[in-house]
Amino acid sequence: MRAARLIRMVLLLQSRASMTAGELARELEVSERTVSRDAQALSEAGIPVYADRGRAGGYRLVGGYRTRLTGLARSEAEALFLSGVPGALRDMGLEDTASAARLKVSAALLPSVRDASRSAAQRFHLDAPAWFSEPRTPELLPALADAVWDDRPVLARYRRGGSEVERTLEPYGLVLKAGLWYLCARVADAAAFRVYRIDRFTAVDPGAERFRRDEGFDLAAFWEERAGEFARSVLRSEIVVRLSPEGVRRLPYALGPASAQEGLGTSGAPDGQGWVTLTLPVESEVVARMQLRGLGPEVEVLAPAALRERCAEDAAGAAALYR
Repeated sequence: MRAARLIRMVLLLQSRASMTAGELARELEVSERTVSRDAQALSEAGIPVYADRGRAGGYRLVGGYRTRLTGLARSEAEALFLSGVPGALRDMGLEDTASAARLKVSAALLPSVRDASRSAAQRFHLDAPAWFSEPRTPELLPALADAVWDDRPVLARYRRGGSEVERTLEPYGLVLKAGLWYLCARVADAAAFRVYRIDRFTAVDPGAERFRRDEGFDLAAFWEERAGEFARSVLRSEIVVRLSPEGVRRLPYALGPASAQEGLGTSGAPDGQGWVTLTLPVESEVVARMQLRGLGPEVEVLAPAALRERCAEDAAGAAALYR
């Protein structure tokens, strides 16, 4: 533990001209007294750490000292490629690994470009969770992340409907979608790839042996295909509507891109008022009723008759409220 901290301290001082005891204490998550003791230990070991006294003082390396302890471990190299997703790294338990990797890279850079990581962080940030929802980190995410990185099968239990199911899975990849974590895995006894919501796992027991990974598996392509299949699979009903030009513009936001794209492909030529008639795939009439409220007077339901009546009731109720 202390050896790792001493190496980290040397790398910090190598990447910066000078650091105060307070700055080092915050970076290393120790007290300033511990920083002083560590600096003394490094000096006794032959590493030229010099302490400047006074108000503007601090610690620095003298004589152009450079350490060769900058080689990246495999885990650090992998985490470095995820460094633009800090929240995801934290959830998977890789924050410290990524921090060590960034520090090693910074220490190996020329002084003129050492601030590149800070400069990039000031200009780009990925905010993965959806609006108006509180992101929750699944309890078993770190264990599954370890299995993914290490190619180890897991004996997993997860909730499906009102019961629990047990499967041996080969975890291939993790996906963070709108604040929810998913596992893309191959079922060991079926050789089929499936997607699981991680917050539905109740137990995970990693195996001792590694599984042989299919090198042809493309996580991004697999997820894109499955996400498209899911979006289409929930659209089990159809409705017929008339839309104003403004309604057409707002349709993807109200019903979703998959429904809007397929529905607009069925539209005919605009009528004299610029309205178009089209058939929309929807999840159900109940869901469609709620979604169409967002379009207000920009949509008219033509069929089915029951949905048209309910939408008319909604419109009449709103009109009465504001009369």
